[in-house]
Amino acid sequence: MKTTIIPSALRNIERVITQKRDFALIKSTLDGNNESFSKLVSLYKKKIRAIAFGFFKNEDDIEDFTQEVFLKVFEKLNTFKGESSFYTWITRVAYNIAINSVNRKKTYINLQDETILEDSSLTPEEKALKTATIEALHEALKEIDEKYAICLDLFFFHDMSQQQISDITGFTLNTIKSHIFRAKKILKEKLRSFYE
Repeated sequence: MKTTIIPSALRNIERVITQKRDFALIKSTLDGNNESFSKLVSLYKKKIRAIAFGFFKNEDDIEDFTQEVFLKVFEKLNTFKGESSFYTWITRVAYNIAINSVNRKKTYINLQDETILEDSSLTPEEKALKTATIEALHEALKEIDEKYAICLDLFFFHDMSQQQISDITGFTLNTIKSHIFRAKKILKEKLRSFYE
């Protein structure tokens, strides 16, 4: 008889392995091994760039932002206490830098650029559903205060938990739950027509 490991158990195992790997790389970096920090950069650069797509319009700004995030992470790495995952911590650093930059420039792009979501392995039906979902998310964002848009971005596109989003943004858990609930409701209404 085959034993089946439920997806949540697999995610927990993956999270523990990732956490141990990250902690080892952080310790090695703090001990002076620059190659370990390069490894951290290579592991998280794509995710930080994905966050940048929600805030910046052009490649130069995205690249500058990504470099600024990793510079700040390197400077502050000794303050990482391991109370959250390294991904949550680095995302909070990125979020704070992005918000400060947006406040300076007074611009914001809701959600990531759709091109980042392209996947050549998708069937035409899956692509149509993904497009409909993105359009519905944009509609949902019109009904939600702009400052909370990052909550939806982190939840829907970065697969973060509501608690992680709270840790990153400083918004209360109830506020985040409320906005995600509203977005899901709007999504359900918008996508109903796709299935009819």
